[in-house]
This record gives sequence, C-alpha cells and structure tokens, in this order.
Amino acid sequence: MSESGMSDKAILSCRSLGKSYEEGPESVEVLAGLQLELHPGERVAIVGKSGSGKSTLLNLLGGLDTPTTGSVWLDGEELSALSEKKRGLLRNRALGFVYQFHHLLPEFTALENVCMPLLIGKTAIPEARQRATALLERVGLGHRLEHKPAELSGGERQRVAIARALVNNPGLVMLDEPTGNLDSHTAQGIQDLMLELSTSMRTAFLVVTHDMNLARQMDHVLHLQDGCLTPI
Repeated sequence: MSESGMSDKAILSCRSLGKSYEEGPESVEVLAGLQLELHPGERVAIVGKSGSGKSTLLNLLGGLDTPTTGSVWLDGEELSALSEKKRGLLRNRALGFVYQFHHLLPEFTALENVCMPLLIGKTAIPEARQRATALLERVGLGHRLEHKPAELSGGERQRVAIARALVNNPGLVMLDEPTGNLDSHTAQGIQDLMLELSTSMRTAFLVVTHDMNLARQMDHVLHLQDGCLTPI
C-alpha cells in the first residue's frame, strides 16, 4: 500500500522512525526503525523505563523534533515536508497535548486557558468562549470557569488541561504521564474522564505512562526498549 494510502486511514503513522544524537565522536541511537499507526478512536499506551526514549518519541510524533531517519504522518501530511508555520497550524488543529505538569498559563483563568487553541486557530472570541465553557462543564468544572490555576486543585488543573487538549476536536491527543503528579484517587478520576471523552468524541489517545493500571485500560500496550516498540 502506498504511503499516502496508509496515512489517509490513520490519524498518525510513522515508518522506519529513528533518532540519534551526536555525543562527541559517538552517535547514540535512541530510537531505531519504529513503525506505528493510530486510527480514529484508537487508544494506545507506551510504557518503558525512564530514559528509554518515550518523551523523544512523543516529540517526534508531535512534530516538535525532527527524526534522523524515517517519517511521521499526521492527518495525511508528512510533518517534515511542512514549513514550521504549517506544522504548527496542523498541530493546533489535529493534535492535543496533556502533560504530567499541566502547563496552564498562570495569569489566565480556566476558561481563558481552554480558549487558547481556538483563538490561535482564529476562532471568534464569542464562539471560543462558548465552546470552551461547554467542554469545561463536560469535565465537571462549569463552576470554576473564572478561577486561575493557582486557585484549582491538582485534579482540577489536569481537567482544565484535558479540556484545552480537546477543545479543537483533534483527531489525536498525546498524553505524557497525565496522572503521574496526582494521588491515586484523583488519578483514577482523571483516567475515567479520559476514557469517557475518548469514547464519546472518538478521539485517538496516545498515552506515555509508568502506570500499568492506566496502560491496561487502553486498546493496545506497547513497550519501548532498546529503541524498539513491541506489543505487550
């Protein structure tokens, strides 16, 4: 099958993806010839030891870094073939990101934080506020719209981050240790929310996690070791 044909069916795919870094005269290979496809609504977890290259892989798949070999296709477009501006616009439209640390802008309210991806995409302010409000209500924060991150609990901040990641209705959300900074009770609530939203919105999820409880709730679990991905 042609590369374009594969990409039309998959929201995200990579072929023969490799990444090496130069350390003095040595070349250190972090990732070696990875193959991966995610389809609409599919949920995949990637697990592996610290230093195994999980964050490097996410950065490559999200177009934040450039592979040494191979290619990454997002929503039918090869990332390395795009200008930095076009790559950024594609990321904003087709991708959402959730990190272990929420990365909310501290000077803005929950509502303003969730509006940001819409405003970057040139959505009119009234529509952006309406859509962000609806999604914050959906994640149980309709009563916290005007609160700033410092006024929210850890679980509430992560719910805002999830709402921000989903507000553009992206085909894929990438989550890097999304419950790693939360207590077990709060983490379970966030997991349940993510699963409900990915099902109801038919959003693909790619989750990097040390939490096997979270990983096992995905459709597939892949182990990253020695630069290679293997199913568990």
